Amino acid sequence: MAVASVRTRGLCGVDAPEVTVEVHVAGGLPGINIVGLADTEVREARDRVRAALQNAHFDIPPRKVTVSLAPADLPKESGRYDLPIALGILAATGQLPADDLAPYEFAGELALTGELRAIRGALAMVLSARHDGRAFVLPTASAGEASLVCDAKVLAAPTLLAVCAHLTGQSILPALTAAAPPISSTRGPELADVRGQPGGKRALEIAAAGGHSLLLIGPPGTGKSMLAQRLVPLLPAMTDDEALEAAAIASLAGQFRPGRFRERPFRAPHHTASAVALAGGGSVPRPGEISLAHHGVLFMDELAEWDRYALEVLREPLEAGVVHISRAARQSEFPARFQLVAAMNPCPCGWLGHASGRCGCTAERVARYRRRISGALYDRLDIAIEVPSVTATELARRAPHKVAPNVPGERDAPAVLIDDDSADPTTNSVRARVVAARERQLRRQGKPNARLEAPELDRHARRTSEAERVFASAMSRLSMSARGYHRAVRVARSIADLAERDTIDAAHAAEAIGYRRILAGG
Repeated sequence: MAVASVRTRGLCGVDAPEVTVEVHVAGGLPGINIVGLADTEVREARDRVRAALQNAHFDIPPRKVTVSLAPADLPKESGRYDLPIALGILAATGQLPADDLAPYEFAGELALTGELRAIRGALAMVLSARHDGRAFVLPTASAGEASLVCDAKVLAAPTLLAVCAHLTGQSILPALTAAAPPISSTRGPELADVRGQPGGKRALEIAAAGGHSLLLIGPPGTGKSMLAQRLVPLLPAMTDDEALEAAAIASLAGQFRPGRFRERPFRAPHHTASAVALAGGGSVPRPGEISLAHHGVLFMDELAEWDRYALEVLREPLEAGVVHISRAARQSEFPARFQLVAAMNPCPCGWLGHASGRCGCTAERVARYRRRISGALYDRLDIAIEVPSVTATELARRAPHKVAPNVPGERDAPAVLIDDDSADPTTNSVRARVVAARERQLRRQGKPNARLEAPELDRHARRTSEAERVFASAMSRLSMSARGYHRAVRVARSIADLAERDTIDAAHAAEAIGYRRILAGG
C-alpha cells in the first residue's frame, strides 16, 4: 500500500485537536519530506525516525516518502509526531497492516535506538481524545499521567518494536486504568502557627470561603507570607474536573507530578518575573504562572516592586478567568481561574505603622509608592487588610493546639493535631467552616461567590434595607466604582454564608466595606 494514515493529536492551548499523519511512498529521489506547517523539531523527525527504523531492523526502501500533517493550517511542534510518522511509513510500505492502525491514536518521541521518550502535554491530549472511542498509545513515561483520565483507554509502550508487536498481535501492550494516586502524608502549613493577626486570619477565612482575591499590607516580618501560604490548606478539596484541568495545564508545561494530583496549586513567582512569565507566551505559547495556578493560589509578594507592565496582565484574567495569547502564527487560550493573594509593604522603607516608629517616609513618598499599582488593579481586588506588627506577648503565647501521642507500635506515624479553638483558630476548624460555606454557595448558585455575575447578585445576594443603605453610603463616601460595589456585595455574601445567613444584613455589609477602604484610598 502506497498511502497510510495515522491519527495523533496536536496542542493548541489546553485543547488537543486531532491531527492525521498521512504517508505516501512513491518513486523519486530517496528521502523523507514533511509538510503541514511543521516547525524545526518536527522536521528533524525524519532523521530520528530513519535511525529508529534502521535500529529496529525494519526496511526503509530507497524511495521518496512524503509525510503530510493535516490540517495543514495548524502549527505542529515538538517530537510527539515521531511515533505516528514511523508507523505511517511502516504501514505505507506494507510492513504493518494499515487497517489495524484505525482503532488507535499515537504520540511519542523516538530515540535513535527505537525507545520511546516522554512527551509534554500527554494528559491534555488524552483529555481531548477520551470521547472518540480510540485507545491512545503513549510512551511508558507519559502514560501514567494520561491514565488519570478515567474514561480513556491508555496503552503504555516502551519502544517502537513493542508498538509494532502489539499491532501485529505478537504481544499486548499494558492498558493503564485510572487509579487514585497515593495521598501524600505531608500536612500543609498550620494556621495556628501564625501568632496574633486575628484580622488577617478572618480575611483569609472569608477569601477561602468565597474564592476572593486578597491583599495584605504590613511591615516586614508581620506574617504576610505565612498567612498567604496557609490559604491552600483552607480550601475545599478539588473536584475531578478541577483536578484534571489543573493537571493538564501542568502537563503542558512539563511540570506535572503524579504525587501532587488533586493538590491545589500554589504558585509564588519572584517579583522580577516578566509579563510573559505571568501570562504565558513564546513563539509556541505555553501557560504562564497565572494559568499554572488554575484552581489554586497565585501569591505575589512585594507587589509594589513588580514591573507595572507585568502587573497589568492580571486585570483581564481576574475578570474573565482565561488568558488569550495571540502571536503572528497562532492564537492560544489558557484557563486562569486562580485566587490572587498579594502582599506589600506600606511604604518604601517598609516600616510605616511599625511600633518602633523608625519610618521616615513622607506622605507624598507613601502615596507615590502605592501608586505603583494602578487603580484599575486595585479595583479588581476583593479584600485588603493591614497586617500590623506582632507584640512580644503574642509571639510568646503557645500555639492553641496540642499533639496527640502516636499510636503504640507506629513510631513513624504522623502526629495528629487536636483542635482547640479557644484562643486562635486552627486549620481544621477554619476549613470546616469554609467547606460548609462553599457547599451553601454550590447548592444555591452552582459556583463560588467570587464568580457571581452582576445580574446574579440580585437573585443570590439579597440584601436587607439596612444593608442597602450601608452600601449606598459607602459607595458615595469612598467613591466606589460599580465594579467595586459588586465586589463588596460578593464579599458580604461570603460573610453571610460563613454566618449561615440567607440574607446579607448591615453587619455583613459593613465588614465587607471595611475591606475596601484601603483599596478605595489606593
